[in-house]
Amino acid sequence: MNHKKLLAGLLLATSLAAPASAEVVFKWANDGDVRAMDPNTIDETVQNSFLSGIYEPLVRRSKTLGTEPSLAVKWENPSPTVWRFHLRPGVKWQDGTPFTADDVLFTYKRTTSKTSATSGNLASVKEVRKVDDLTVDFETKAPEPILDAWLTNVPIMPKHWMEKNNSAEAVTMGAGENFALRNAMGTGAFRLVSREPDRKTVVEKNPGWWDTPQHNLDRAEFTVISSAATRVAALLSGEMDMVYSVPPQDIERIGKSAGIKLVQGPEVRNIYLGMDQIRDELQFSNVKGKNPFKDVRVRQAFNLAIEEDAIVSRVLRGQGRASAVMWAPGVNGYNKALDVRIKPDLAKAKALLAEAGYPNGFEVTLDCPNDRYIADEQICVAVSAMMARIGVKVSVFARTKVKYFTDIIYPNYNTSFYLLGWTPSTIDAHNVIRDHLVSRDRPGYGVGNVAGYSNKRIDALEPLIAVELDKAKRQAMIDEVATIVRDEVGFIPLHDQFITWAVRDGVSVVQTPDNAFRLMWVTKK
Repeated sequence: MNHKKLLAGLLLATSLAAPASAEVVFKWANDGDVRAMDPNTIDETVQNSFLSGIYEPLVRRSKTLGTEPSLAVKWENPSPTVWRFHLRPGVKWQDGTPFTADDVLFTYKRTTSKTSATSGNLASVKEVRKVDDLTVDFETKAPEPILDAWLTNVPIMPKHWMEKNNSAEAVTMGAGENFALRNAMGTGAFRLVSREPDRKTVVEKNPGWWDTPQHNLDRAEFTVISSAATRVAALLSGEMDMVYSVPPQDIERIGKSAGIKLVQGPEVRNIYLGMDQIRDELQFSNVKGKNPFKDVRVRQAFNLAIEEDAIVSRVLRGQGRASAVMWAPGVNGYNKALDVRIKPDLAKAKALLAEAGYPNGFEVTLDCPNDRYIADEQICVAVSAMMARIGVKVSVFARTKVKYFTDIIYPNYNTSFYLLGWTPSTIDAHNVIRDHLVSRDRPGYGVGNVAGYSNKRIDALEPLIAVELDKAKRQAMIDEVATIVRDEVGFIPLHDQFITWAVRDGVSVVQTPDNAFRLMWVTKK
């Protein structure tokens, strides 16, 4: 009896001395929130990369930004206009329902609907057909050599869950509510636990994920901290493991802080200015009865007034490079020879305004986010000051990106003059051309063309660029588009951003040039 008591005591002591494995919780902060849990509300990097941990595409990006299998295990081309995808067997939605071809067909229909803001990713697709439960055919309108790259930005959504929760159709932000805006049901590495817009969103690992995890997280908490000083303080104190958006003014100080490392690299995102060229009268200007931006001389004057080198050095503190084209180095189709900014010339800018009928300038509002891009509001303030030198009074209207994108992005386009950034999801200039530079007169095309800029030659070149396999011919057409936009000042490219993240020691992250932060690659000691 004494022997049994002794053994029991030893077992109890051993269990008390060996604590259970501690839960690994990763916490990170950004100045702006994820806009919604619904992938079809906007095509934006912060939202897309966050939701990539919950929803998955047929084809995903690798750590080198190549394409690799995800919910599709392989694909081939039975004909020049057909892509056949073989779906991954055994995958289940996070409620245990099997993933099938029906979900792919549902996603195609939802993504290309009128209320979807992401239809441009499937603009080349004519039809999606079910071959069997684990096989689907994508038929394109013409040969589409990089459809797999476009599909990396098309998360597959659960037909049964969306229909059950009255979310079968996407809801335009600001125009209504549905269950999918605040809730999610994916196949990915993480599942949604709680959602508090503009404050905190929490996910936990999905124990039933089909893939082998490259992360070691049990739980991840994303917190919105709009104040730069407060965000940095939370990192320095250890409250946060990572800051996604590092304020330029704090980079040097953070880099010298013990226990913290900076993760930096070039980004393939171009920041540019757009001007409403489609309305007969600007919505937000003192000019009545006409639209100054329809006159190329006005657009040229604006371009000549901007000292981008000063913006990069003083406002961005070196966290960018001045650009003259709307796709960055690293994007397929980039040509350094065309990436030369025009020299500022205030006298010529004033003369052009006078020729256009505005010798005393005019007034216009510049719309801008204050929590999306590096020093976005400060950039707009700097542009306003530069425009004042040629007699144009620019009022800056800056607000959080949730409100900003609701106003200016599809389908509202409520702006006269705006700041925007774009990273091509295909890492190809054609993505920018199809989404931002072609006319808005076809479903799925020009969705991001907030300005309403239109050039018939660019419209004609876009489908040719999409199918051309000869690299030299394709580059020549891309260069022609860039030259047209430059000469017409269809838009004003400003700069390509640099990426700076900050993480605490013991945390490992993977930074890619698209600036997408993927939880599935995070480890924490």
